[in-house]
Amino acid sequence: MKHMLNLYFLGVVLTLLSIFFRLMEPLGNLLEGPSPGSSWTTRGQLVGTEPPKGLPDHQSQPRGVQ
Repeated sequence: MKHMLNLYFLGVVLTLLSIFFRLMEPLGNLLEGPSPGSSWTTRGQLVGTEPPKGLPDHQSQPRGVQ
């Protein structure tokens, strides 16, 4: 009976550890920053970006058109 109780507690501890690590993994990924292929951007990445070259900026429009 004592061995069964030890196995039960071992299962409970392993389950709790599994849940803990599954919850901590996304937090660790957020702290490291997004991966290069990720669509998420941070504020620091947005500050230094240039506008896309395919779209005309406001200065390239003719002066008569507003």
